[in-house]
Amino acid sequence: MQRNPLVIVVIAVLVAGMLFFGLHMARTAKGPAPPDIKGRPAPEFSLAALDGKTIQLADFKGKAVLLNFWATYCQPCKIEMPWFVDLQNKYGPEGLQILGIAMDDASEADIAKFAKDLGVNYPILLGKEGTGEAYGGIPFLPTTFYIGRDGKVVDKVYGLKGKAEIEASIKKALNEGSAVQARK
Repeated sequence: MQRNPLVIVVIAVLVAGMLFFGLHMARTAKGPAPPDIKGRPAPEFSLAALDGKTIQLADFKGKAVLLNFWATYCQPCKIEMPWFVDLQNKYGPEGLQILGIAMDDASEADIAKFAKDLGVNYPILLGKEGTGEAYGGIPFLPTTFYIGRDGKVVDKVYGLKGKAEIEASIKKALNEGSAVQARK
């Protein structure tokens, strides 16, 4: 039985068109938009740190916080984490606290080795899905939230940004709200 080549071409074009249309619709389909928490109080959390302590966001009241959701398999995370080390050294004395939240399934030992190899000088917390959801979902890694001294979300950034952009957002967070005065 011989097939008409024109029929095969028409079927191939139809299948290709359906695939293209389906992929296009999947990319542009909009589900419920995640809540925009910019300008709102940052959601509280309580997570285990690599050093065994439990860390809460409230522990940093009066400080600006850079909250970075990352994973050991995330290549852009490996680029920005050394910048965070430098920025923690530079702005920590002014009231900045960087917190890294590991959002992958690597073991605690693997996460600790990863952080040590990169010279991380800020707390690394073991993330939970619920924490990411409280922040509107974490669709990409890295995802970074900048929280002002007043506890409100100043900015959120998906993906890797340049060090200068990160530094500008840190300065903005440091200028939001007022610093808690140290007691003498």
